[in-house]
Amino acid sequence: MEDTGATSAYGVSLPGGSVDVIKFARQPQTIVRLLSWLFAIVVFACITTEGYINPVYSAEPKCIFNQNDSACHYAVGIGVIAFLACVGFLLLDVYMPFVSNAQQRKYAVMADLGFSGTWTFLWFVCFCLLASQWGRTHDVSAIPQDAARATVAFSFFSIATWGILTYFAFSRFRSGGDDIAVPTYTEQPTDEHTPYPPTYAPASYNPTPYAPTTYSAYPDLSQQPAFTPNLQPTPGYQPPNY
Repeated sequence: MEDTGATSAYGVSLPGGSVDVIKFARQPQTIVRLLSWLFAIVVFACITTEGYINPVYSAEPKCIFNQNDSACHYAVGIGVIAFLACVGFLLLDVYMPFVSNAQQRKYAVMADLGFSGTWTFLWFVCFCLLASQWGRTHDVSAIPQDAARATVAFSFFSIATWGILTYFAFSRFRSGGDDIAVPTYTEQPTDEHTPYPPTYAPASYNPTPYAPTTYSAYPDLSQQPAFTPNLQPTPGYQPPNY
């Protein structure tokens, strides 16, 4: 008997099998999540390492995006949180096949959907803010332009990756528990009813032989005896004659 029905809930296989690391690494969701993790590193690393310069008229470092420190702080905050979230959701993806409770899977998918959708919007705001401030920056002679362009570019790329993650999470949430399929079999399943207890034949019995008898088992008491008594006088006694 071969089970041909696939079983899954919220886009993840049900518990009972081992985790295939290669298959997990090749999943589109895993690849996109790793890309989002990498893009977040590029954004906040570029700003923290080369995102501030010392103007000639000020001893305090200023943000390279039109000297708007709020733009740099916003990009770093979004990037760091996105980096940590990617690690957390990646671990959750690994742990998800071991979760047997469908309600817990639903909450995990809802958290992924809500966070991915929110960060798609926040990355869009970050891209618009950085692009706008970079366009207003006039004196770029002392600014590391490659770091600024990389920050703007990977902010834009993050919009796409987090948007794809939002789509994946929405697809899993929409499917829900409907993916649970009834197993189908290639042959008729056997009867699983409890069989009746088996009966056992009695041990062999060897009767003791007896000599045949002419008497019936139960005599017929309604019949008269088959003989009549023949009374004879006692010898030596003569009845008197009168």
